[in-house]
Amino acid sequence: GNGPFPGVIDLYGTGGGLPEYRACLLANYGFAVLALAFYGYEDLPKEMKEFHLEYFEEAVNYMLQHTQVKGPGIGLLGISKGGDLCISMASFLKGITATVLINGSVANVGAVLRYKDITIPPLGVNAKRVKFTKSGIADVVDVLNNPLEGPDRQSFIPLEKAECRFLFIVGQDDHNWKSEFFAVEGSKRLQAHGKEKPEMVCYPGAGHYIEPPFFPMCAASMHLLVGRPVVWGGEPKAHCEAQIDAWQQIQAFFRKHLVGKPSGTSNKL
Repeated sequence: GNGPFPGVIDLYGTGGGLPEYRACLLANYGFAVLALAFYGYEDLPKEMKEFHLEYFEEAVNYMLQHTQVKGPGIGLLGISKGGDLCISMASFLKGITATVLINGSVANVGAVLRYKDITIPPLGVNAKRVKFTKSGIADVVDVLNNPLEGPDRQSFIPLEKAECRFLFIVGQDDHNWKSEFFAVEGSKRLQAHGKEKPEMVCYPGAGHYIEPPFFPMCAASMHLLVGRPVVWGGEPKAHCEAQIDAWQQIQAFFRKHLVGKPSGTSNKL
């Protein structure tokens, strides 16, 4: 159809590169989507050491000024590390109306984040907390420190500064990190600062990599930050069902907050 369309920036995690399949699928449903690489691609840094939010701000401004993007604001969609980058974008940058996190963190993870004169350190880790499955694959769910304690509180992203609505998609069998804990603490912090309670959808038996519908469940694979294969969690049937439902939830949330139409008014879901 003829635009303009609601705009969304789509971010993946520590795998780097430029995965475009989710952005492409979402574009089929009437969104203008920018799949944004942030490391490990072309002239971008090869490793995750530090990120400058000005790079992401450039992407937001590009979308806001694009003739095919319906304003006044855009949406953000991030999974894993892409989730905490989306929270940082929503917290510090203007023009963001709706943010969806799929098993994201509310603390900055894995790399230093800089914006103007602000520096957010990465959340501390303790490699001694790595466990191993019977087949010898690492389970890193307990490796990250608690962002509510001690110096690690500096890593908690000030999401109360955000002017957008949030949707947390949570796999309750996530073995990458404690996504449900992060979502609950993010919700508490928003409400403590007088912000609206975020939407939260929890899926029992779903693991870390909640992908679009009918993608096979990824039970384990190489984790570039850990440097070895890790388990991601998830029971195949429950995880598959979560992917189908989450896809609908994401579209409905973006339609509601970027288009102003309640879910169900679109003839194409």
